[in-house]
Amino acid sequence: MYAEERQQEILRRARSMGRVDVVTLAEEFAVTTETIRRDLTALERAGVLRRVHGGAIPVERLGFEPALATRDEVMTAEKERIAKAALAELPEDGSIIIDAGSTTGRLVRIFPSDRELTVIVNSPPLATALATRPNLTVIMLGGRVRGRTLATVDDWALRPLANLNVDVAFMAANGCSVSKGLMTPDPAEAAIKRAMIKAAQRSVLLVDHTKFTNTYLATFASMSEIDVVISDTGLDPAIATELAAAGLEVVRA
Repeated sequence: MYAEERQQEILRRARSMGRVDVVTLAEEFAVTTETIRRDLTALERAGVLRRVHGGAIPVERLGFEPALATRDEVMTAEKERIAKAALAELPEDGSIIIDAGSTTGRLVRIFPSDRELTVIVNSPPLATALATRPNLTVIMLGGRVRGRTLATVDDWALRPLANLNVDVAFMAANGCSVSKGLMTPDPAEAAIKRAMIKAAQRSVLLVDHTKFTNTYLATFASMSEIDVVISDTGLDPAIATELAAAGLEVVRA
């Protein structure tokens, strides 16, 4: 196993179990404790784990929100598959919303050039990436830009959403569950996400499977407000069954 593969597995276990132990990991991976400590240091520098005595815990458990650039380097293959699956939800014409996020950003990168769509975004990088595409009319919501997520928030972004009626909203979330709904750490960003879902006839959630183990401060929607969940094959089958029982279409890309 390469170091990168081992580190991804360590991160997966930390998110699944809430913490990881250096000695246990060394035994299970048949490497030295020094090797595991280097792995944990690399993951901490990436902003996804925090070192604690004897091991590490995922930043989500501490209430931290990793920066967008950090999140964009994690679960990359899964996010790319999710984005490709999301293409099937694009209308041939009309209007859509694309929420700020690392997985929705992957959708923007592979956006087809043959659709005549009006695209509303709340992220300057996404607006820049889409603005030169043929056939697209890009509208960027104004407001304060959160440095951590590069999402525009507050009243200047909320006001236009109140008067919009779009076909599909492609949404991101930091955490989600059937019981708690869709969550994000920042209440101002939660308000924007809530308004996006309200403005859309259909809402499609793009989240990798690790988001189903995270709980954050602000809930912005219940699962009943979402029509389709697109995740990856790492999604627990029991969770997929629970989502389907709640009336959602579940895609595991």
